[in-house]
Amino acid sequence: MKKLKMIVCAVAMLAATLTSAVLQAGSVEDGIVSRIHAVGSICIEGEDCAKVLTVAAAGPRSAEDVYNKGCLACHASGAAGAPKFRIAADWTARLALGMDSLYSNAINGKGAMPARGLCPNCSDDEVKAAVDYMIEGL
Repeated sequence: MKKLKMIVCAVAMLAATLTSAVLQAGSVEDGIVSRIHAVGSICIEGEDCAKVLTVAAAGPRSAEDVYNKGCLACHASGAAGAPKFRIAADWTARLALGMDSLYSNAINGKGAMPARGLCPNCSDDEVKAAVDYMIEGL
C-alpha cells in the first residue's frame, strides 16, 4: 500500500510539472513572438497610407546649413588638424595653394578628412559653398 501511495504521489507531481511546463510554454512563445515581430511597415505609392506622406523640399542647402550639419564637427575645434572656422592663420597655407586645390581637397578628402567631410550626400556646389563660408572675410 505504501508503494502505491508513493507511485500515485509521483505521478501527481509529474502531471503537475508537465501542466506547468505546458502553460509556461505558451507565455514563452508569446514572448518570443512579441520580440521578433516587425517594427515597421511598407507604404507603397497608391495605397491609402501614402496619401499622408510628405516630401522634404528639394534644392541646395545653404552654406551655413552644410557647415552646421557636417563641417562644424571638426572645423570648430580644429580636430585632427582641421583649419578652424574663419581663423586666418589656420587657412593661410591652404589658401596659398589656390581655391581649386582647396575645393578639390574638400570634395575628395585629404589626410584625416573624408571626402565631402561629414556630408556624403552634399553636392560639389554645396561643399564649395561651405568652404567659402568657412573662409569668408579672411
